[in-house]
Formats: sequence, structure tokens, C-alpha cells
Amino acid sequence: MDNHRRTKQAKTNSIVTSSSSEEVSSLEWEIVNMNQEEEDLVCRMHKLVGDRWELIAGRIPGRTAEEIEKFWVMKTEK
Repeated sequence: MDNHRRTKQAKTNSIVTSSSSEEVSSLEWEIVNMNQEEEDLVCRMHKLVGDRWELIAGRIPGRTAEEIEKFWVMKTEK
């Protein structure tokens, strides 16, 4: 069980590192506009499930996991 946890942690760290470097160097990230209802749902779902963007996007019709993640990164950087 401990080995599984380490593997999962290492995988998570690499994703965070990759995402962080992309967010700093990428100019293609645009602001994702969401209505208040969508923002509230993203915030509530993030509290429940964390950075599981595909799961959150599945609850918001017409939104992709990438849009949700971009929205969250931009929201938390303010």
C-alpha cells in the first residue's frame, strides 16, 4: 500500500510540475469565462474531489477538463 501511495504521489508531483512550467511559459492560455453557477459548481466539486478535472467537467455540460483546469489555475493565481 505504501508503494502505491509513493507512486501516486510521484505521478501527482510530475503533473503539478509540468502544469506549473506550462502556465508560466505558455502564452496560449486564455481567460476562461464561466457564469456564476459554473464557478460555484467548480469550487464545490474541487473541495470534494480535488484536481480531478475530468470528473468536474463531466458535471458541467459543454466544458472540457482543460477549460476547468485553466479556469482554476487562473482563479487561484489572482
